[in-house]
Amino acid sequence: MKKNTKVVVPGRFSFANIWEPKSINGSDPKYSISLIIPKSNKKTVAAIKKAIEEAKKEGMAKFGGKVPANLKTPLRDGDVDRADDPNYNDCYFINANSKTAPQIVDGKIQPILERSEVYSGCFGKVSLNFYAFNTNGNRGIAAGLGNVQKLQDGEPLGGSSRAEDDFEIEEDDDFLQ
Repeated sequence: MKKNTKVVVPGRFSFANIWEPKSINGSDPKYSISLIIPKSNKKTVAAIKKAIEEAKKEGMAKFGGKVPANLKTPLRDGDVDRADDPNYNDCYFINANSKTAPQIVDGKIQPILERSEVYSGCFGKVSLNFYAFNTNGNRGIAAGLGNVQKLQDGEPLGGSSRAEDDFEIEEDDDFLQ
């Protein structure tokens, strides 16, 4: 992995499939996450764009010596590609995946073992490695999922709620009466 194509990106986790690999449309099972990045975070957006440019240079051989005009890149505009979802308003997003499980840690870089602690809607950082691909005529730059660091809770995405938000502690065994 080249250092200049690796970026640690802060954002909000969405479609956080980081505990078990999942197959999409019969493909090899992979770990994945979509990271929502505010457009106002210009420093991070610039670092991502720079890493994508480096990945293009490193991937020239895969592109036959020149970058194709219709090259797919992983930094996507939430206002365009997810216009129907208010969580993506005024944000970019990146979908990243890996065949290898990410390490999942907290703010003190201690492993998080409780799966319910890291979910779609919480905030943190993800290490990404950008690389070129040329598969079945599809050419572009992809984001490889590195490691995940949860830093803050957030409103869960996807309509699910946390049990502690749904229920109160019951003191008595006669709840059915």
